[in-house]
Amino acid sequence: MKKKYTLGLMLQAAFFTFLFLSIVISCSSTKNKAELFSDINYTDEEVVRDEISAIKKIAEENPVKALWRAKILSENTQGFDAVSELLDECYHKTQAKCIEFWDEKKYVDARRVYRSLVTAACTDFRGLSFGEEALESVIKSSMPTLPVNTGGVTKLSDMIKGTVTVFVDRGIKVEGGVGRSDSVLGSGFFISKNGYIITNHHVISSCVDPSYNGFAKLYIRLAEDPDTKIPAKVVGYDDLMDLALLKTEVDAPYVFPLGSSKDLSIGDSVYAIGSPLGLDRTLTRGIVSALDRNLLAMGNVFQIDAAVNAGNSGGPMIDEKGFVQAIVFAGVANFQGLNFAIPVEYLKAELPYLFNGGKCAHPWVQAYGKTSKPVGAGTKSDGVDVIYSMPGGSAYRSGLLAGKKIIACNGVEIKGLDDLHLFMLQTQPETIVRITAVDSDGKKSEHFLYTEKRPKSPGHEIYTHDLLSSSLLPIIGMELVHTSTSNKKLYGVKKIIKGSSADEAGFSEGDPVQILSTELQQENSILVVQIYAKKRRNGYLDVGMALGAPLDSECYF
Repeated sequence: MKKKYTLGLMLQAAFFTFLFLSIVISCSSTKNKAELFSDINYTDEEVVRDEISAIKKIAEENPVKALWRAKILSENTQGFDAVSELLDECYHKTQAKCIEFWDEKKYVDARRVYRSLVTAACTDFRGLSFGEEALESVIKSSMPTLPVNTGGVTKLSDMIKGTVTVFVDRGIKVEGGVGRSDSVLGSGFFISKNGYIITNHHVISSCVDPSYNGFAKLYIRLAEDPDTKIPAKVVGYDDLMDLALLKTEVDAPYVFPLGSSKDLSIGDSVYAIGSPLGLDRTLTRGIVSALDRNLLAMGNVFQIDAAVNAGNSGGPMIDEKGFVQAIVFAGVANFQGLNFAIPVEYLKAELPYLFNGGKCAHPWVQAYGKTSKPVGAGTKSDGVDVIYSMPGGSAYRSGLLAGKKIIACNGVEIKGLDDLHLFMLQTQPETIVRITAVDSDGKKSEHFLYTEKRPKSPGHEIYTHDLLSSSLLPIIGMELVHTSTSNKKLYGVKKIIKGSSADEAGFSEGDPVQILSTELQQENSILVVQIYAKKRRNGYLDVGMALGAPLDSECYF
């Protein structure tokens, strides 16, 4: 009897200790919210006038965004002459911006604005002396001529000559009072005769990272002359896709043609060429183990079993005909044959922006979704299901809300997230795009969206611009609804995303939960949620737990 009483006291004490700590944690971690978006009542004349004033202010700095807002306003109002006048004014300002970029020889930006005009159905181009063909022509002329894919077979010994060792000298590093050489080794390959090279961003990151304060000097070493360090410079880079374009003043001894990795299948033979551990001219062979590994925020990568080690990063993965099908970028230490490569399609989509120079920025429309796979269709997919749209974001304002399925972008068929990300890689921020969607009844709708610059952590943007109950849906896969007017921490689970953190943790719809605290970690890249719940799957037993989730994934777009 005494043992039972003691055990009861221990359990009671443990419960109140947990509750006390939860309250302390909750009080020490509060959610700082940005101003929440309120839906616009387009039937209210005063609200419409306020929106017109806001759009005119936007037009002074960003006519493309103003044109998009005016387009949406026009579609949602009727009989307002001021709206029609505003739309015409935005058309002309956007056209003037396009001409300005053309005159300044900023052709990539001019193409972005021109495409926005076309997408927004602007048909009056009398003020322009150029069109899509002229823009494409001048952009291509600013890039070196890439080798043509002829389908011929080249000797592997010739191909090896087209690879380089990428070497970043970071001076001397002192550890324990002893100085040693600090350097980064990687691989690369020529894509043009006049010395343009592709490698990984993480190899040369210290050369372009503004937060790195140390010494960093970039060199390459040719496969045929490994003793000579040749200076190189970074032309353009993309930290999100882990790609970088380098330039060195040498004639390439061999230039790799870029293939089409869409032709690859699981089991196909591939080769990796690089400088593992600094051992240049190393060739390894393997097969494609998988095509859809989710290791990047904007697309799937290949898994290969060709031997890859530190120093292989940035080297080419080629097929049996010698065409680059991917760029080696990662291996898993102590796990033999578990290596990964970035499909060449992503590189080809990004080349104009890499050649344009500087850091590549990516677009997004403040939404979250997953590849749509109809029941019984196996691995076949037919679009992207929109699961969440951030209030005030581009998708939300345009009416692309949860429950709709994206089937096309600017007329290009979208069968899944891979297709959508590839489209986004070919699209710049600050561009108007047209998305075709269908609802649950199969009814089609057209939505004009404006692409914002994708932040480092999209989930953090959502977390700060929406209510906690809604923002947790894309972050941990659990949408909540308040169940108490007196206790704002009490919720019920409204929706669970299959395969999400919440689903894996055993939560179900209808479970009562209490959100004790939320905490941002690692520079706002991870959110940890402390939860006290009664889960149906556990027989409604009380349980306290922490759920953590990264604030970026391939599901944000």
